[in-house]
Amino acid sequence: MHARAVLGRDGESEAERLYRRAGFTVERNFRAGRIEVDLVAYRSGMVVFCEVKTRTGDRWGSPAEAVGYKKQARIRRAATEWLAQRKPGAVEVRFDVVSVIVRDGRLELTHIPNAF
Repeated sequence: MHARAVLGRDGESEAERLYRRAGFTVERNFRAGRIEVDLVAYRSGMVVFCEVKTRTGDRWGSPAEAVGYKKQARIRRAATEWLAQRKPGAVEVRFDVVSVIVRDGRLELTHIPNAF
C-alpha cells in the first residue's frame, strides 16, 4: 500500500475511535457512485457524515481547509444517498470534519462538528 494511503487509513482509524468512544456505530468508506464518505457515524436520533483529512504537517494550512465547497457538495450528495438507502427515520444530520496531523509519529486530531 502506498505511504499516502496508509497515512489516510491511519487518520480514518483514529477518527473512527473518536466516534466509537462517543457511543456511535461507524461505517467506513460509504460509496455512492464515485463519491466516498470517509465515515458515517450514527446513534439514536443522529447521523454524522465525516470527512477525515490527514497530513504530515500544517505548512500549507490545516488539513480541514482542504474540504472546500465542491467536496462539501459531493459529501452532501452521498449523504442523501445513504439516507435514502438506510431510511433511518427522523434523525438529526450533521457534517463533521476531522483534521489529523502526524507529528513525531503521533496523530493529533482536531474534531470540527457541524463543519458545513
